[in-house]
Amino acid sequence: MAELIGPRLYSCCNCRNHVSLHDDIISKAFQGRNGRAFLFSHAMNIVVGPREDRHLTTGLHTVADIYCGDCREVLGWKYERAYEASQKYKEGKFIFEKSKIVKENW
Repeated sequence: MAELIGPRLYSCCNCRNHVSLHDDIISKAFQGRNGRAFLFSHAMNIVVGPREDRHLTTGLHTVADIYCGDCREVLGWKYERAYEASQKYKEGKFIFEKSKIVKENW
C-alpha cells in the first residue's frame, strides 16, 4: 500500500504551528535580523503586526513583523511597500528567519 505524503511545510520553531509551504519559497538568499532568511510568496496561521518604515540592506521599506498565530513568536516580517523600483517584487511577500522555522514532512 502506498504511503500518503503530505506537502512539505515549515512550522514555528516554538510550537510547531504550520506557517508556510515549501513550494511557496521564492528565495533562500535573504538576510534576517539573526542570520539567513527565506522569502515566501504566502504564509498561513500568522498574525501581522503594525506597519513601520525600516532601513534594510536593500533600502527603505514599509514592513510589518509577523508572529506565529498560536504562540506569538516573532518569525520575520511582511514587506508592505518598497520605495525603490528594483525592490517592488517584494511587496506582499514574507520573510521567515531560518532560525525561527523548522521543516515538517520532509
